[in-house]
Amino acid sequence: MEAGATGAKPQVLAGVKVLDLSRVLAGPWCTQILADFGADVIKVEMPGRGDDTRGWGPPFLDPAPDEPGPGESAYYLSCNRNKRSLALDLSTPEGAAIVRRLAAEADILVENFKVGGLARYGLDYQSLRAVNPRLVYCSITGFGQDGPYADQAGYDFVAQAMGGLMSITGEPDGPPTKVGVAITDITTGIYATVSILVALRHAESTGQGQHIDCSLLDTQISMLANQAMSWLVGGVVPGRLGNAHPTIVPYRLFDAADGSVVVAVGNDGQFRSLCAALGRPDLGTDDRFARNAARVANRDVLEPVLEGLIATRSAAEVIAMLKENGIPGGPVNRIDQIFGDPFVAARGSVHNFVREDGVAVPTVAYPARLSETPADYRRRAPYLGEHSSEILGEWLGIGTSELAGLRGDGVIRDRPGPDGEVP
Repeated sequence: MEAGATGAKPQVLAGVKVLDLSRVLAGPWCTQILADFGADVIKVEMPGRGDDTRGWGPPFLDPAPDEPGPGESAYYLSCNRNKRSLALDLSTPEGAAIVRRLAAEADILVENFKVGGLARYGLDYQSLRAVNPRLVYCSITGFGQDGPYADQAGYDFVAQAMGGLMSITGEPDGPPTKVGVAITDITTGIYATVSILVALRHAESTGQGQHIDCSLLDTQISMLANQAMSWLVGGVVPGRLGNAHPTIVPYRLFDAADGSVVVAVGNDGQFRSLCAALGRPDLGTDDRFARNAARVANRDVLEPVLEGLIATRSAAEVIAMLKENGIPGGPVNRIDQIFGDPFVAARGSVHNFVREDGVAVPTVAYPARLSETPADYRRRAPYLGEHSSEILGEWLGIGTSELAGLRGDGVIRDRPGPDGEVP
């Protein structure tokens, strides 16, 4: 167990074996969640290169004394804790054969190759189903296994653009804007996790696995939520409103005397409280503003009045006023400010692994708190090939001489030593 692991509660997915053939973000985000709850996740990576995100920096964590290169990238560390790394060349017949043997032992396989990409190695769902009928096999792609764009490569940015999200993000007079994190990748990973757990429940009760087809564009379309329904129900094509809300007023950013604050009024009672706190109770009973639908219709009249009232107060004063009156709102924090907020320490939002050389390896904790089966932090994100021999010995019973042969043939690699030599 890694230094810094918790391990105080039972791990609900202990004993579940996951073969992770994915890379970058959506797939690794999914498998990290499974790993957080005790699944044994084997991250299969190309020898010598590994997951693309290993090189997506700076910033990089300071390398260990025996670690070649710049160290692990912050991006890679964000979605690969609690896993073990197997550096294996699955493009070789020997490597593909090992993956088939691993799949025969696995409960779950997650991959994000292009459609048909694994079939050439005999590692597609139909092929692996023949050796393991209970296997839950999840494919994550840009556009799904069928449909008009199935053969196209897809990234989060493309999905945000094609899926309508960028058309409703940004200032009204500005260009379409993507979200500041790869939100479609992350949400696809979450949907994949939910789907896998549903399929695993089915497999455990029936002995029958299944194929799960997750795509970024499907996910992005589902994420449009109420904005999608505005079109489907009312024929309304939502546009960009900056920090305003299409159907709630006031629900936006306001400039105080020394900084910006968010005011998020969700009902008429909160609006009346806001008006009273700002010294204008009459606005709360004005027929033009008393009901939310009226406020939406008359936002161009109401919001300038609120802007003027808020602009005379400091941000701290506005935030204190909102809190005192039960009105949702808060500051607009930078990343460093939220991680310095007492909320983070109180809620345990950051966990620190302690590396063998004493260096802290931070990670953002799983956000939900489960009273009986919480997330557990056992391992920092692995070095490339760190567990190759260990995994093949444990899962497949491969002995020392066979491992040496696989290394000699370039099928597997172990973690390089301090001089870059590979055992």
